[in-house]
Amino acid sequence: MPINLFSDEYFMRKAIAEAQLAFDRGEIPVGAIVVVDNTIIARSHNLTELLNDVTAHAEMQSITAAANFLGGKYLINCTLYVTIEPCQMCAGALYWSQISKIVFGARDENRGFLNLGTQLHPKTILVQGVLANECSELMKRFFVERRNN
Repeated sequence: MPINLFSDEYFMRKAIAEAQLAFDRGEIPVGAIVVVDNTIIARSHNLTELLNDVTAHAEMQSITAAANFLGGKYLINCTLYVTIEPCQMCAGALYWSQISKIVFGARDENRGFLNLGTQLHPKTILVQGVLANECSELMKRFFVERRNN
């Protein structure tokens, strides 16, 4: 049986690299990528501090970049990999994008869309917990360092 080099773990590691960029820039370390046909078409991380914009979440940046790349607003046949469970705002945008699949790493028990009742598009497949420990450790380290400064 052939080994799938382009697994959910492979792409989540790319999203974690984006989260590390956010961490290094003093942004809350959330990273996201959008993939179609095993090709990354968008990558981003939180930019809320840099842009002074509360909507500049990694997912929102990735949705916009992917739509621009594809030349249309719908992300059908695309997969979003994001290190932390999307918030209600991002889940709503993902609903409207009609993205085919969302894969996230760690849950956000306080602000994640699963606790808030936000719905995804009925055709969207949701996978959770991919490299969850790695994703949550980066977030925990960020807030520990922030509290200590």
